[in-house]
Amino acid sequence: MLPHVPQPQPSPPTPALAITAYTATTALGRGRDAQASALRDRRGGLRRNDFGDGAVGDQRLDCWIGRVGGLEDAALPAEHARWECRNNRLAWLALQQDGMAAQVADLCTRYRPERVAVVLGTSTASIGATEEAYARLTPDGAFPPDLDRPIVHTVHSLGHFVQHVTGLRGPCATVATACSSSAKVFAQAARLIGAGFVDAALVGGVDTLCGSVLFGFNSLGLVSSAPCRPFDAGRDGLSLGEAGGFAIVERAGPGHAGLRLCGHGESSDAHHMSTPHPEGLGAQMAMQAALARAGIDAADVGYLNLHGTATPANDAVEARAVAALFPDTLHASSTKGWTGHTLGAAGIVESVFALIALEDGLLPGTLNSHAPDPACGAQIRFDNAPSGTLRYAMNNSFGFGGNNCSLVFGRA
Repeated sequence: MLPHVPQPQPSPPTPALAITAYTATTALGRGRDAQASALRDRRGGLRRNDFGDGAVGDQRLDCWIGRVGGLEDAALPAEHARWECRNNRLAWLALQQDGMAAQVADLCTRYRPERVAVVLGTSTASIGATEEAYARLTPDGAFPPDLDRPIVHTVHSLGHFVQHVTGLRGPCATVATACSSSAKVFAQAARLIGAGFVDAALVGGVDTLCGSVLFGFNSLGLVSSAPCRPFDAGRDGLSLGEAGGFAIVERAGPGHAGLRLCGHGESSDAHHMSTPHPEGLGAQMAMQAALARAGIDAADVGYLNLHGTATPANDAVEARAVAALFPDTLHASSTKGWTGHTLGAAGIVESVFALIALEDGLLPGTLNSHAPDPACGAQIRFDNAPSGTLRYAMNNSFGFGGNNCSLVFGRA
């Protein structure tokens, strides 16, 4: 039996916020429809590692990655050249999809730019540019002239860049809580709107492949040499990916009948730097808090997008936590077999997948996985399924250090 889980004490159910636009760009393609069609067709975006030099010495890491195609040729417009780096390229590319740039411009018209926040998540930001700068130090130990731009050698490069190109002038924050980063942006935006600081927020996240990511995770023994298989009995590690995505969150006006952010839950169990609590206590507390803020029961959730990294320990812990809270009828799955683990962008990407489930009625399964782990509950599904009537969908994002976040989305 699981030990007693302390019950969170959130405020009473909070008013839902409207999600008026959303988009994602991943290894599956650019924009919402590319994601939806790949999920529907069970067409994954993972490929054998072909990223950049991708090697230490002459050795290329033997793994599969979720690389965004064409990014190497998608330079920023000349007027934004001082922000040039892979991460900001992907941020710019994602902003051009699904009419997001026009929607942001409309925010500036409906609200003053000072009343719209920018809250973005990342884990490594533009560290790839910093790696390149150190690899190309001049003989006197300085950064090469083309990379002597302090503005890209900081985690806040992403937030600074997006605020600049959108013209938004409200509070601007870059959240870096590892793999929960761009899920926690929804919670931070909800607090800013609830406190009256702003009327709306552009939220999202971007993370791109770099040496620190590939070789850092490999040094922890967490990277598989095959496409990842979340919750499969034979899973042996993750596949890394990159992605960018955005959503607009604002006060729900009278009669709003669209998508909503209904609840968020956060916890920080700090059990270990890279390993979750063995009984998933922090994960349970985050999920419980999200359900409480949404004012719903666990049985009301029709779809749960799991963090599901395909590492042996993490999947078992999350499955245990889910089984402790949800009935067997829940359809829960990991979509990292499609995109890879996009780290600081996983929260926004998998929130987009939850929103697609609400709009399109598609419950994605778990790609690449075939042999269910007997330790996992009946909630873990490998096959796609139609949703019937889906009122609420949920997303889990759990990061190193016990930085956990769960989100509940719904239809008005």
